[in-house]
Amino acid sequence: MRGSLALFVAAFIWGTTFVAQSVGMEGIGPFTYGAARYVVAVPVVLLLWLFFAPKRRAAKAAGTYRPGFKAGALVGVILFLATTSQQVGMQYTTVGKTAFITCLYLVLVPLAAVFFGSRIRPLHWGGAVLALSGLYLLSMKDGFSLSYGDAIMVGSSLLWTMHILCVGRFASFVDAVELSLAQLFVCACASLALAFLFEQPTVAGIEGAATAILYAGIMSSGVAFTLQIVGQQYAEPALAAVIMSLESVFGALSGAILLGESMSAAELSGCALMLAGMLLAQLAGVWGMKRPRMEGENGTN
Repeated sequence: MRGSLALFVAAFIWGTTFVAQSVGMEGIGPFTYGAARYVVAVPVVLLLWLFFAPKRRAAKAAGTYRPGFKAGALVGVILFLATTSQQVGMQYTTVGKTAFITCLYLVLVPLAAVFFGSRIRPLHWGGAVLALSGLYLLSMKDGFSLSYGDAIMVGSSLLWTMHILCVGRFASFVDAVELSLAQLFVCACASLALAFLFEQPTVAGIEGAATAILYAGIMSSGVAFTLQIVGQQYAEPALAAVIMSLESVFGALSGAILLGESMSAAELSGCALMLAGMLLAQLAGVWGMKRPRMEGENGTN
């Protein structure tokens, strides 16, 4: 439950960040916005790293410390490629299709896990299908057709799948804060390079988007990505994918509340289906804990 709660909070933060991103990119380019938010995020997580220094020293003394910088650098490259391809693809497709195709990781994560030898519980599959159906209702307002941008978004979804699986692989045995710090540092450096290569960042433009950048940098990049790593220490990748996809629900709701955007009956139904999918996937963990106990009780009677 601890892991699910951390992922749920992360999804909520990511969802509300859609509003900040919508407002923040009115005066600056996407690469400049991304670079600025990651530059803000790095010192935030660095403070966390310093705060947990005594815990690391204790782990080193006990021989249980495993550094997370190398793993974080690898995960950071994947995260940078995922976010960059998503931003490029958004130029050639709609926001709704971007959300839907990106969240194909709902199905891709359990499929990849099965390919690598993991067993996925039926309730996780059911939760993924429910959530994906809800996401379709929430995102696809004008039907579905494939375009050049959609192909890029499929590639982005594959990269997000790799990111979720890699975080799930490393989070259980390396320092979570170091993993987060390293991935954000890589993203900051790479995003800065793209911003100066393809855009013309200005101090005035960044100052105009300062509030949105600070929220996205501190909360979305700094806090939420760290919560994802902490959450995936306890939650299976298939469950993590379902919970993290709720960012679309929170994004739609925050847009309606903060920006006055309207939501149709189909969109509200989509939100309900996605929440139902999350609850169904969560039940898999509860059933997994209770079932052995019940079998044990039956065996003693």
